[in-house]
Amino acid sequence: MDSYSLFEEDIKKAVEEFKKIPKTDVIRIVSHLDADGISSASLMVKCLNNDNRKYSISIIQQIKKEVLKELAREPYNYFIFTDLGSGALTEIEKLFKEKKVFILDHHEPEKKDADGDNIFFLNPHKFGINASKEVSGAGVVYLFASCLDDKIKEFAHIAIIGAMGDMQENNGFEKINNEILKTAIDKGKIKVIRGLRLFGAQTKPLHKVLEYCTDPFIPGVTGNESGAIQFLQQLGINPKHDKGWTKIVHLNAEEMKKLVAGVILTRLGEKNPEDVLGNVYLLREEDHESPTKDAKEFATLLNACGRLDKASLGIGTCLGDEKIKKKAIYLMGNYKKEIISSLKWYDKNKTSSLITKGEGYVIINAQDQIRSTLIGTLASILSKSNNVQEKFIMSMAQLIDGTTKVSLRMCGNCNGTDLKQIIDAIIEEIPNCEAGGHANAAGALIPTDIEGDFIEKAKVVLEKRAMEEIV
Repeated sequence: MDSYSLFEEDIKKAVEEFKKIPKTDVIRIVSHLDADGISSASLMVKCLNNDNRKYSISIIQQIKKEVLKELAREPYNYFIFTDLGSGALTEIEKLFKEKKVFILDHHEPEKKDADGDNIFFLNPHKFGINASKEVSGAGVVYLFASCLDDKIKEFAHIAIIGAMGDMQENNGFEKINNEILKTAIDKGKIKVIRGLRLFGAQTKPLHKVLEYCTDPFIPGVTGNESGAIQFLQQLGINPKHDKGWTKIVHLNAEEMKKLVAGVILTRLGEKNPEDVLGNVYLLREEDHESPTKDAKEFATLLNACGRLDKASLGIGTCLGDEKIKKKAIYLMGNYKKEIISSLKWYDKNKTSSLITKGEGYVIINAQDQIRSTLIGTLASILSKSNNVQEKFIMSMAQLIDGTTKVSLRMCGNCNGTDLKQIIDAIIEEIPNCEAGGHANAAGALIPTDIEGDFIEKAKVVLEKRAMEEIV
């Protein structure tokens, strides 16, 4: 049997074990707070609702030892961890001996032989499948849930949103995600079109979409509002129409051709001028000009909910609750304000001791000035902007419990660089640190009082890796 068949068999075994859980028992769900984690939780909730199951759910930032100890003390006999757990298998085995535990995840596991009489560990990495790129946590939950209940296939698009949130789309998806996408298309949930890869196409005025476009970079337009307006006028596209600012969705076919040609022409000096074109994933049942229309924007909405401690709004949105969706869309406005505030903090502190620049890296220590749930988002945005020339961006923010959240991102394409391996190398031999994430986005949780030692070690590791990248 090949790797995929073995993974499929593993799913079937876990489903059979799940069916043994009495309907009278409450199932404890624990998931991650990012877009993939919320998509994962939503699929599991839908599955349990369909199966008339009782459940209690928590969305968490990090699967710390203290959190696991608290969960293990709870009176529940059955636990499902989604989009997390792979990095804490030993601890789960130790603390949950009297419980039945299902771990549905796609992160690189600390070991591959966690299955026992009471633990059912579903992760494609066990079979040599690169789940960091090929399937999200939501994808693993979807495969499990649809094996249990065929009706879950109507929610295949939620798994695709999770994959978008985890940056697994690169002008298409790899094998497992691609099969899930085909199901979403067949069910009439997603439409894939070829278009400009511009974030905010559904919701933002066109000149603003162009101004904020950093991936790909548009010379003379990115970061320049007046330049973006002038660019549109030169193309014969009016930045305004009768009801206000023009959005991409308002353009006719001829105007769209002009825009595409114009963007490519401005990028002729770039390495790949046509990489502005790519797949755009539209949710068929969502309203035009809604942030839930484009799968990438939908993922951002879920991120906003999770990172502002309103994950329930994200879950409700995934499950199609219109009242909750309106609340989530309103919340997104607050999220944008916090992101802008964090970017302003970065600009203001560029030359302060809180920001360290070295050969090929920048380390941002926001201390308690930026939410720990937003520090990874800040790093991701900076990694795609032209403001940072360094190869690696590491950002840090303190939690109230005496720990510091660390996020690591890479500017441009990872090209085989595994950020999780780099984080592992940094925390090696530094006590009481926990690493997590995957190749595209990794992080750690460290004691705040050792930040200085951690930063010194990070400087050495990041400089060495940056030099290797250049060579």
